[in-house]
Amino acid sequence: MLVQKLFVRKLLVNKIFIYMSLIHKSLHLAILLLISSQSIAEEIRVAVASNFAVVMRTVAAGFEAGTGHKVKLIFGSTGKHYAQIKNGAPFDAFFAADAQRPERLEQEGVAVGNSRFTYAIGKVVLWSPRPDYVDPDARVLQQGHFRFLAIANPRLAPYGQAAQEVLQARDLWANVSGRLVRGENIAQTFQFVKSGNAELGFVAYSQIKRPNAPIEGSYWVVPQVLYTPIRQQAVLLKDNKPARAFLSYVQSNEALKIIHDYGYETP
Repeated sequence: MLVQKLFVRKLLVNKIFIYMSLIHKSLHLAILLLISSQSIAEEIRVAVASNFAVVMRTVAAGFEAGTGHKVKLIFGSTGKHYAQIKNGAPFDAFFAADAQRPERLEQEGVAVGNSRFTYAIGKVVLWSPRPDYVDPDARVLQQGHFRFLAIANPRLAPYGQAAQEVLQARDLWANVSGRLVRGENIAQTFQFVKSGNAELGFVAYSQIKRPNAPIEGSYWVVPQVLYTPIRQQAVLLKDNKPARAFLSYVQSNEALKIIHDYGYETP
């Protein structure tokens, strides 16, 4: 009887030991998988021109869902981003509203060589949230029945430079200069118009166009002959796999469809 009890006790101890061993191994495996997933999924920091904000949020969400990587988007004017990058801002990639700054960064050795490409070609529109305010030929500019006209700062934002070119092409620059409200970037310019602080303004077409939705207010799509084509280029700033993967994704058919749906052209 005593021998039998000892045998049963030994059997229970062995089972407990086996269970504890299995739990230990499972816990160890779970920790390894957690560490592995954390090392694979990384965060990249991307500087993006303000006009591309809505589109880039949608594109980045698709990339995150497919890869597990996180994309931290920092929006602002192309001119300010360029200055920040030159001063060592910790960005992995730069999506500018022009081609000049990315090319300059490449020439200066700040950007990764042969990584630059055109991701979108922007369009400028004269827009007002008021229906029937902006006519199809933009005669509202000549008539001058407005207090303020909003444009982005031409020194900082390519869309502002394009707006200045349009006004100069129509011999209106001198006439409207006293009524211009300059936004630091195209996002701020859009807010000036949307809030009513300016009755109308030159904004990016992508700011008023939404997939499968009507455009609110009234607008004039500026003919491309009136301003220098806005070729928006991207460039890699740090040569790491997640950042390279993101730039590749932006050039994929899935991302290109999103870019087109928001009113941009692509090369």
